Amino acid sequence: MKEVTGEANMTVVTIILIGVIVAVATPIITNMMNNTRERSECHNNGGIWENGQCTQAQ
Repeated sequence: MKEVTGEANMTVVTIILIGVIVAVATPIITNMMNNTRERSECHNNGGIWENGQCTQAQ
């Protein structure tokens, strides 16, 4: 019976760790995707991405 309880505890710990990792990684990935989209839109419109902003090419 102790072995079953230990496995159940490990399952709970694993699920909690996966939840924490997802909670931390989601905002980071979302931010990276938004930055990539903004840069792509800037380049597609003929701009130059500098210092976190899109400037028009001269």
